[in-house]
Amino acid sequence: MGLDMNKPDLIEKTQAKNNKRKNKIRFYYSFLTIVLLVCLVQIGFSAFNNITKSISYHGKIKKMKALNEQAYVENQRLKEELEDFSSTKSLEAIARNNLKMAGEDEVLVIINKPQEPVQSDKQKKKNPLIKSKTEKTGKTNKG
Repeated sequence: MGLDMNKPDLIEKTQAKNNKRKNKIRFYYSFLTIVLLVCLVQIGFSAFNNITKSISYHGKIKKMKALNEQAYVENQRLKEELEDFSSTKSLEAIARNNLKMAGEDEVLVIINKPQEPVQSDKQKKKNPLIKSKTEKTGKTNKG
């Protein structure tokens, strides 16, 4: 009779151990599932961020290429302008116009036009009897 009582106790003990093992296995599986879900969410966010960065970088690259093309065109224009200024004819033209120089077989004639002294508004208010030529005649000199 002692064996009959031990059998149910033994069966209950083994069932209790099996239940504990099952519970541990369930816990591990649940924990691994949660960890995998967190990893999947992280991968999703990373992929989204990479895609948005890629799109913004492509836009920036297009803008930079357009800016580079504009700079290249401006650089070419400036090089052509520099070549024009470095030629002998253009240097002579600059010397004639800006520096009042004359070339060989040329005579330089400079005509000075007398300039009127310009009165400030304060002086006009102090002495209203003094009028400039334009105020007297009502005409302006246009050449």
